[in-house]
Amino acid sequence: MNKRNGLKIVTIGGGSSYTPELVEGFIKRYEECPISELWLVDIEEGKEKLEIVGNLAKRMVEKAGVPMEIHLTLNRKEALKNADFVTTQMRVGQLNARIKDEKIPLMHGMIGQETNGAGGLFKGLRTIPVLLEIAEEMQNHCPNAWLINFTNPAGMVTEALLRYSNHKKVVGVCNVPINMHMTIAKLLDVDLNRVHIDFAGLNHMVYGLHVYVDGQEVTNKVLEYLANPEIQMTMKNIAPLPWQKEFLLSLGVLPCPYHRYYYKTQQILNEELEAFKTGTTRAEVVKRLEDELFDLYKDENLSIKPPQLEKRGGAYYSDAACSLISSIYNDKKDIQVLNVRNNGSIQGIPNESAVEVSCVVTKQGPIPISIGELPPEINGLVQQIKSFERVGAEAAVTGSYEKALLALTINPLVPSDEAAKMVLDELLQAHKAYLPKFF
Repeated sequence: MNKRNGLKIVTIGGGSSYTPELVEGFIKRYEECPISELWLVDIEEGKEKLEIVGNLAKRMVEKAGVPMEIHLTLNRKEALKNADFVTTQMRVGQLNARIKDEKIPLMHGMIGQETNGAGGLFKGLRTIPVLLEIAEEMQNHCPNAWLINFTNPAGMVTEALLRYSNHKKVVGVCNVPINMHMTIAKLLDVDLNRVHIDFAGLNHMVYGLHVYVDGQEVTNKVLEYLANPEIQMTMKNIAPLPWQKEFLLSLGVLPCPYHRYYYKTQQILNEELEAFKTGTTRAEVVKRLEDELFDLYKDENLSIKPPQLEKRGGAYYSDAACSLISSIYNDKKDIQVLNVRNNGSIQGIPNESAVEVSCVVTKQGPIPISIGELPPEINGLVQQIKSFERVGAEAAVTGSYEKALLALTINPLVPSDEAAKMVLDELLQAHKAYLPKFF
């Protein structure tokens, strides 16, 4: 990283609707993280969106008066040359693929969601081979660059990159811990900086083990708050179903919003089946939101991130990536919750596996904080999902039908091996164009 000439950052999936938030984050941090070049990269199918978002990014930079060059390209290898950081925010198959990931499982009476269950597996199967290609290209064109991934399913993707790629400077980011942190600070009516939460688990399977305010533990107080059905800690894309007080207090740790899929499976399924009947699955809602956002982005008078972007479930993803880049660049040694190589942080999970855990961020990268053993109340579910991620990642890399079937059958959101086979066969055909390893 060359402090004198500024940083070169490459964003793959640059035509994403989230890119304005990323640009806003870089503008806000320009003094501490001087970016001289931001390259937005996409594929031919995303060319129109790339140009719309790229032009908005140029207007944002001009309005802010920062000397950051915005480059738009479909040539990934050209963009990667001498990059300092590479961020990935792709959707292989675009939103139409997500719609299939949600609707086909629902046709078979099981949850359809882009990061969990059958839909999550298929997003991983389509995405992992492409990200492994990108990691290989980084080894050739920018071997010292950090790959910062916020493509879902981030846990399985990070697992695959750590196990099967030669490029080891890999970190996964997620907005769930940030949202939990912000919600809890608001609940306690204290400044965000006074609240510390020890996070541990996996992506979309992370728990808040302890909550502190000014160093004093307040975990039970927070659990009492969250047991109030009028108080919700959820995401835009997850039904705000209330928790049972007795369950929360006996669990003893904070579940994340995605735990509703596992602890409230039937209620979530019922909600999704209703949405399926009315054409309002989350993927269909997001597609309409995306259309509205891009209509806004086309406005030549718009030169800021529009507030409507926060209606997307991934609000603050990009902010998390900007914070991480700044902390590595400036050797801040602050604490962030990231998807990294376990390295003994959580006992019982292999060192080389990906975990989502509180880390100290240094110029050498994130160092996971030692957690020890997870409480028995949550360890079993975490281990089951880790098995799903590992076997799913292997299926993506090898194109093995048997491993894909096994991964689905392991997942607690899939009711049986027969159901797994039915949905596997249908999703394989639906996504055939994006799964060359299987055909």
